[in-house]
Amino acid sequence: MAENSKNGDSQQGDADSSGGGGLWGAIKSLFDEGEGPSLREQLEEAIDEHEDEESSEGTDRSAKGDLNPTERMMIRNMLHFSEHDADDVAVPRGQIIALDADSTWTEVVALFAEHGHSRVPVYRETLDDVIGMMHIKDVFTVLATGAQPPEDWTTMMRQPLYVPQARGALDVLADMRAQKVHLAIVLDEFSGTDGLITIEDLVEEIVGEIEDEHDEEPVPLVVLLGDGMWDADARAELDDVAEIVGDERLAEVEEAVDTLGGLAFVLAEQVPQPGAMLLHPSGWRIEVTEGDDAHVTRLRLHAPVPSDPDAEAEE
Repeated sequence: MAENSKNGDSQQGDADSSGGGGLWGAIKSLFDEGEGPSLREQLEEAIDEHEDEESSEGTDRSAKGDLNPTERMMIRNMLHFSEHDADDVAVPRGQIIALDADSTWTEVVALFAEHGHSRVPVYRETLDDVIGMMHIKDVFTVLATGAQPPEDWTTMMRQPLYVPQARGALDVLADMRAQKVHLAIVLDEFSGTDGLITIEDLVEEIVGEIEDEHDEEPVPLVVLLGDGMWDADARAELDDVAEIVGDERLAEVEEAVDTLGGLAFVLAEQVPQPGAMLLHPSGWRIEVTEGDDAHVTRLRLHAPVPSDPDAEAEE
């Protein structure tokens, strides 16, 4: 028995030293960690191959019980969900609907009635000082029972989450689930308000856009007027604008701006007023058509004027 055990140990040692398992395998795995595709990559590759086969065969294999296109889209989104941070999924600051703490109770009710949101952040003086949030259920309870609202309605506020821009979207979702709070304020590096995230925003990153009976029909943010001119909302994302007008140079900005309004501010080095004409390095001209002292709301894009090759040749 002892001899068999000894031989067995020897054979096992040979197997380990040959690169199979055991201590040597564990050590070797430390250096082989980067080799081969990850599970994430394997899953995405499998989906790609499946869709390529469907395309070449001209058939929809999902009808046979396989994953349908919607399910594949959701899996893809899930695979890349952890790549997003809070800043990627947040509603931009300029689109946040919020309550001033000095508002009257009538104004509080009117804001919920107008916008149909279930949760609204509350700020004091500026949006950079968010002190809480109001939930429509608390407002409705007062209205439904006919009770007298408190003299200071801010005593009804609840606390939202506060997360930095760089916090991962998956971590924000975990925070919301753990603390049972479905609204988060995204803070920039100066602790100012950069954006807002609801749990719906996070879910939409996986399942796609969710619309309910309160959602209005989406209005295009960039509209062609003709003759190389485009009417644009200042909230339009630069990447989207560049794709729509067919010129990627519009999105090439060294400063950390994401919207067309932000680009206008960078080019003017201040809040440009209606009537201002700003020149982009690409040759595009950006005309401010609407706005006020605090921000720009609408702009008009003028395409670069094509150069005359004959005139250039003469020069």
